[in-house]
Amino acid sequence: MYKRQIINSYAFLLGFYQLLGRLCALFAGFLGRVKFRYLSFLSQGLSRKAKNHLNLTSPQQTMSFKTFPKKQGLYDPAFEKDSCGVGFVANMKGVPDHQIVLDALEMLVRMEHRGGCGCEPNTGDGAGILVGLPEGFLRKVAKSDLDLDLPEKGQFGAGLVFLPKDENERNKCITEVEKIIIEHGQVCLGWRDVPVCTEEANVGPAARAAEPNIKQLFIGAADGIEGDDFERQLYLIRKRSSHQLRFDYELDERLLFYICSLSSKVMIYKGMLNTAQVLKYFKDLQNPDFETHLAMVHSRFSTNTFPSWDRAQPFRFMSHNGEINTLRGNINAMRSREGTLKTELFGEHLSKLYPIMEEECSDSGNFDNALEFLLMSGRSLQEAVLLMVPEAWQKHKQMDQDKRDFYEFNSSIMEPWDGPASIVFTDGKYIGAVLDRNGLRPSRYYLTKDDRVIMGSEVGVVDVDPKDIVAKGRLQPGKMFLVDFEKGKMVPDDEIKSEFAAQRPYGEWLRNQKISLDDLEATSNVPGLNEDNLLQRMQAFGFTAETMQFMLLPIVNEKRDPLGSMGNDAALACLSDKPRMPYDYFRQLFAQVTNPAIDSIREEVIMSLECFIGPERNLLETTEKHAQRLSLQHPILTNKQLHSLKNMDHKGWKSKVIDITFPRSEGIGGVKNTIDRICSEAKEAINSGYSLAILSDRNISDDRVPLSTLLASGAVHQYLVKNALRTQIGLVLETGEAREVHHHCLLVGYGADAINPYLAFEALWKSKRDGIMDPGEFSDDSSLEQAYLKGVAKGMLKVMAKMGISTLHSYKGAQIFEAVGLKDDVIDLCFRGTASRVQGLDLSELAEEMLRRHALGYPPRDGVKLPTLPNPGEFHWRADGEKHMWNPESISALQVAARNNNFESYKQFSDHINNSNKALCALRGLMEFKPEANGGAISIDEVEPASEIVKRFCTGAMSFGSISAEAHEGLAIAMNRLGGKSNTGEGGEDPERFKPLPNGDSKRSAIKQIASGRFGVTIWYLTNADELQIKVSQGAKPGEGGELPGKKVDDNIARIRHSTPGVGLISPPPHHDIYSIEDLAQLIHDLKNANRHSRVSVKLVSEVGVGTVASGVTKAKADHIVIAGETGGTGASPLTSIKHAGLPWELGVAETHQTLVLNDLRSRVVIQTDGGLKTGRDVVIAALLGAEEMGFATAPLITMGCIMMRKCHLNTCPVGIATQNKELRKKFNGSPDYVVNYLFMVAEEARAIMADLGFRTINEMIGRVDALEMQKAIDHWKADGIDLSSILTPAEKPHPEVGTYCTDSQDHGLDEVLDMKLLELAKTTLETGSPVNIELPIINTDRTVGTILSNEVAKSQGGNILPEDTIKIKFKGSAGQSLGAFLAQGISIDLEGDANDYVGKGLSGGKIAIYPPVSSDFVPEQNIIAGNVCLYGATGGKAFFRGHAAERFCVRNSGAQAVIEGVGDHGCEYMTGGRAVILGPTGRNFAAGMSGGVAYIWDPNNEFPPNCNMEMVNLEKVSDQEDIEELKSLITEHEEVTGSSVANYILKDWDKSLSCFVKVMPTDYKRVLEERKQAANKELVA
Repeated sequence: MYKRQIINSYAFLLGFYQLLGRLCALFAGFLGRVKFRYLSFLSQGLSRKAKNHLNLTSPQQTMSFKTFPKKQGLYDPAFEKDSCGVGFVANMKGVPDHQIVLDALEMLVRMEHRGGCGCEPNTGDGAGILVGLPEGFLRKVAKSDLDLDLPEKGQFGAGLVFLPKDENERNKCITEVEKIIIEHGQVCLGWRDVPVCTEEANVGPAARAAEPNIKQLFIGAADGIEGDDFERQLYLIRKRSSHQLRFDYELDERLLFYICSLSSKVMIYKGMLNTAQVLKYFKDLQNPDFETHLAMVHSRFSTNTFPSWDRAQPFRFMSHNGEINTLRGNINAMRSREGTLKTELFGEHLSKLYPIMEEECSDSGNFDNALEFLLMSGRSLQEAVLLMVPEAWQKHKQMDQDKRDFYEFNSSIMEPWDGPASIVFTDGKYIGAVLDRNGLRPSRYYLTKDDRVIMGSEVGVVDVDPKDIVAKGRLQPGKMFLVDFEKGKMVPDDEIKSEFAAQRPYGEWLRNQKISLDDLEATSNVPGLNEDNLLQRMQAFGFTAETMQFMLLPIVNEKRDPLGSMGNDAALACLSDKPRMPYDYFRQLFAQVTNPAIDSIREEVIMSLECFIGPERNLLETTEKHAQRLSLQHPILTNKQLHSLKNMDHKGWKSKVIDITFPRSEGIGGVKNTIDRICSEAKEAINSGYSLAILSDRNISDDRVPLSTLLASGAVHQYLVKNALRTQIGLVLETGEAREVHHHCLLVGYGADAINPYLAFEALWKSKRDGIMDPGEFSDDSSLEQAYLKGVAKGMLKVMAKMGISTLHSYKGAQIFEAVGLKDDVIDLCFRGTASRVQGLDLSELAEEMLRRHALGYPPRDGVKLPTLPNPGEFHWRADGEKHMWNPESISALQVAARNNNFESYKQFSDHINNSNKALCALRGLMEFKPEANGGAISIDEVEPASEIVKRFCTGAMSFGSISAEAHEGLAIAMNRLGGKSNTGEGGEDPERFKPLPNGDSKRSAIKQIASGRFGVTIWYLTNADELQIKVSQGAKPGEGGELPGKKVDDNIARIRHSTPGVGLISPPPHHDIYSIEDLAQLIHDLKNANRHSRVSVKLVSEVGVGTVASGVTKAKADHIVIAGETGGTGASPLTSIKHAGLPWELGVAETHQTLVLNDLRSRVVIQTDGGLKTGRDVVIAALLGAEEMGFATAPLITMGCIMMRKCHLNTCPVGIATQNKELRKKFNGSPDYVVNYLFMVAEEARAIMADLGFRTINEMIGRVDALEMQKAIDHWKADGIDLSSILTPAEKPHPEVGTYCTDSQDHGLDEVLDMKLLELAKTTLETGSPVNIELPIINTDRTVGTILSNEVAKSQGGNILPEDTIKIKFKGSAGQSLGAFLAQGISIDLEGDANDYVGKGLSGGKIAIYPPVSSDFVPEQNIIAGNVCLYGATGGKAFFRGHAAERFCVRNSGAQAVIEGVGDHGCEYMTGGRAVILGPTGRNFAAGMSGGVAYIWDPNNEFPPNCNMEMVNLEKVSDQEDIEELKSLITEHEEVTGSSVANYILKDWDKSLSCFVKVMPTDYKRVLEERKQAANKELVA
């Protein structure tokens, strides 16, 4: 009844708009071109989207928050992320029109699927619009509402202000703002109440609870103040007001105060609204007098549901779709620069703007703060944007030298704000957009004949007659799009940058001022190898035998970060008995979901270690002297380079060496004393004019103890940042401590500019002298240095890339780490801003570790000197070494129990593991059960049976390829017997396994994984699943992809993975169709369409902030989320990742559960955890922390024979599990019975614990952390300080009805999708196989079209295929994302129009053709017709595009044939099969990682070769007759289906055209084809 009333009121509102539209039409002559499209606009929103926003949540379920909840438990609002849809509509001639507002808001509604909606269907994450100041409208309402005649244009500013609801607090805010206006000599003209329609817009309860009072503030300019000077005064007023009132802790509602904008040029209307609510909420926007020449819109998708009116965008001058990965470093750098800033533009008021960066802002908000500051300080908007988001210039060989000089000079002024970003910006005079250097956000635009420019995250968001379109384009990586309203035209990227590059002689300045290491005088007496005390020093600095064996020697021998396998089961550093290096207390963060990891190897063109170091000058000036900085190509310095810096006297530069050792006699207190001393000395060095401070521990001796370089550099960096001094000196480290990739990453991540690891070099030189190194490869000490530098560089780039960071310049100081087991005193002193949620060691305990390490090399007088390096057994188990959970005793006990199905033997195993946990291998070992928490013990007969509990168990995602067929199929059979689930991993699955076995068993894996490699992901594979799991991250190597070596790819694996036998396979990081939260939402939607009866799961890895990520994933409609711990992992992985990335699952599960409950999202999703679970105790703790399901991987493998040799990556597994070697596989003696036995025993142990605790079901236990507590007495020199209270904090419910486990199904909105119409029209075909032709219109909100139909075709045909063109579909319009995803053979889609991202994703034999409308006037081959990542993971079929596609065309194509007329960067990346014909230009980095298939490029002007990545391919002429026939056939078909004029031109003079084609041939693929050809010839001869 209530819903009907809402709909009726909505209908009344629509009727009102109709009437208003008719009235306005009567006055059209007076009002100019006003085309009211409210009805179609709003009804479109109503029919497809707004219906979802009509249900009000009942009052008792309203969220109680007015702003973000405070930090509690593991939840921290600082980790909130967001993404979005963004766009603008503008008249290039600067002509204002109300229609621009309507078009922009229509665009906003059509991007509703890119925004987010939380626990209430009518509460959006935020939406808004930025417009040019609507002067005429403001004059009218100021007169009517305030009886105010506004001054002339440019003499007044205005803006919306959010104010507290409380009247007293509101009045105080108004009074304080007016005081500040007067202090700046300007005039407060008045405050207007902004009319809002909360009821009519159906604003949701959570948004209402936090809804501010909204007023419009008018300020008049003082006499003589105008233009930019007035804008600066408005900026000062806004900043001062914000600083004063948002941090006034006497105001309860202080954070409700927020000035949306305050300008004489632009104005913003925004709020915590969904897209359809913006127009209805703000009455001003409905007024026909509200005219503007530009309108920028933004729809937000946040990872939580908390109130955030202020975080809605647009911000003051920009909207941002993306994430700044380097935010902490950027904030620290801007804070440091405040010490050198000077400008006459602000005079004495400059300091009143500090802090420029505001801690409570989002990354987008702080980007806007920096951009606004640069703009107000005299730079143009576009110059400021180019300074903050430069393109990838360092390795761009084709870039013009003047432009390169411009970028290099800028890099001496400021570090990039790095991360995936599409940024739209405007100051009213210009509007433009820029894309990040890697092109990881979609941005498409139309130019029209009536001078409009329409840009958005998608095409088709504003209806435009095809004949009115002049051009269709897309923003390219690192490129800028700009409209100059004064000139009335679009300014090309080259023109913008060439103009800036020519403004000043940047090249000459760099030649005159830039300092390089080669400029410095070589010094004599450079320290070399000192063998006399080398062993002592190595011992004192923590070197071990494993350091040499597993880290240092492999780095130089393999020139990369060394590999390992089987995860990490050693104790956390904070729980270890051994003294551990400070580096071991830190975990690397990594990108997952909200931003993508990138591939540092295949996409090397956008990566760079190049950096300027040393004193920066005033950011607000641009002079030749700004270029006087030291340029480093690599952060690691040789001894020779370090000593040239020590002795430098060049262009006024000199360095100060600061000794970081202290007297042994000072003991523990020496550490804090030394930190204080070196901070003071660094400050004094700045005051004395030194350019570099070199922190050195070379003075180590029997009497002097080295302070850890990590603590020393971190403390100095933080001290200098805090005192706004950091940018005035370079920080160089001379360290005996740092040697591994992780060490170098931490040092740079916490602010070091350069590192000289002198002891690592000495250790390698000694190895050479001892005959350990290959004398042929390493002929001298210098060759070892260079090999080490190369290996470290590769490793550092990989660590940066897994956080999505491209440049070391941005990574420096970005603090992309979490501490585990360090107390806040250490963090505040040395690592401020770093999360440390498990409190543990304080500074004195770290000092104790330093002294213990020093004593190993320099023992007290009565001590014993060790003759060798210690071997602590951190990597491989040793009897007297570091504790490991898997050791010979636990492995043997489990195998005996599982093989004999003996519960007593199992109890021995379980007791051993649980006691090992209690012996502090894992965080859960510190926990104890509270028996009375649930009312006391019950009979075990009352507890749910083991047969039900085991249904919650899954096995891990181990691919067929990484493990043998015998092991993989055995796991599947076992889990199917249990009613649990096994997982395919990312290697696909043989369709033969979908068929039941004669004895009733099944080898079919219930969970089908969809990972970045998309190996074998066909519509038939997806159809045969109970769960479709999206692998975003992997516990053993989060943020990374992997490789399957060619020797493991036999005929069977190649068949299943749709690749070539003997050719290695690359699995990229997940950044192709998961580069933001809304892209993950799209992939979830795609998979749900591909199999509506399967639940869609997303696999994440535990890290700080994973709870907020999981909240976003839940809002993206995942049915199931896996939180993987860092201890798991079977296949090959870099040791740096195994040891130093990811967190224990206990932290991840607890944070996820707490955050989802706080967001009232927990009832929508199932949580599973895995990563080292072994016993029933683990299962119970997982449930109490918040998990409903549990995964096991290593333990089931051990039951089947694994003995933890950790040789998985070498294909030499001696028990036939992790190998494809046929002889070794014969040694496999496992059985599904063993896995079944083991998991039943785990369930029985869990039942016994549940009975003791009084729980009858798993569901009752979920999230009941009150049944856990810390061990009361921990006798351990480190662990007794561990504090798990954040993990054991009960989740806070925003209202009493909040669910604590999954009880609701996600609404995937499939009832209204276009495919339902297709199913209806193709019903006869599905039943009989008869052909059908279908014609329908299509719009951008029609997403994943053809996929449900393909699923039904697959089901109806039982995996067989329909003949080509059985179902022919013709669409007209702009298709939404994922057109033809997983399209089955027999279905053909013709699209007359254009399409968005992901066309033909996973194409499974279907056919797609896209071509422009017949009425279009533009030249198709010069325009964009499809978006990013077309044909990703295609396994078969054909696709034809008459026009260009954007970035990453045919990525991971493994079988489709495609013809297109131009592609962007990274085309045919990771391709393993199929054909790609490119009849036009390509972007950079074509064929990177391409190991199979063939590409043909039409290159009449010989422009292609520099754009091709030649690492894995060769370029050939097309000369083989088979190739010629294949190529001609594809081009002929392209002309037939698209009417291509390019194809026609080529075919007209085929012989001439053929000579212009280049064949891109993967070298491995060619080798294998030739080998197979030779083998076939031998057979024929035989």
